[in-house]
Amino acid sequence: MVRFIVQIPEWFPTRKAAQVTAFFADKAGGEINVLRATKLVYLADRLSMDRRLHPITGDNFVSMPFGPVNTYTLRYMNGEAANRQEIWGEFIGERRDYEIPLAHPITLDDLDELSRSDLKILEETWETFKDIDKYDLAEWTHKFCPEWRNPHGSSIPIDFATVYKRLGKEDPIELAEEIQAERSLVLELAGQH
Repeated sequence: MVRFIVQIPEWFPTRKAAQVTAFFADKAGGEINVLRATKLVYLADRLSMDRRLHPITGDNFVSMPFGPVNTYTLRYMNGEAANRQEIWGEFIGERRDYEIPLAHPITLDDLDELSRSDLKILEETWETFKDIDKYDLAEWTHKFCPEWRNPHGSSIPIDFATVYKRLGKEDPIELAEEIQAERSLVLELAGQH
């Protein structure tokens, strides 16, 4: 497998995305299939956008052949991130074939980046989809996530406004702009205008 190493943007909350992934790996028994993990992380972000008007990870989304995916979270899962790997590695071990293991057993106290509201969304996502096979889960996203478009072997960006629109939210563009404004604020606070 060819790996394309990419620089992850400074606004991306690596530790939080690692904890979201670790939550699902823990629920799955200590390791989780990459395809299944990518669907669960996306579906949790989507549910959060529906219920609370903002995603948990704030990651960019793309349509890929097996459904919608969180871009930078997948890069970490695949070992393709050029920076902050040590933060990811606090929670997630090195990928083995198609499985990603926890770096070590975790407790809820370890998930300090996640609010109670985040954890509620993650728990609901797990309960809804825990018994669905990874390929059936991918198929489910094709049918029930209308923001996904078949990329025919490639990938197509999914903007936040499209997700909000598909969720039936008022002012989807304004909601998407709020996410961009949050990213800018993170960069500004980090001194990276």
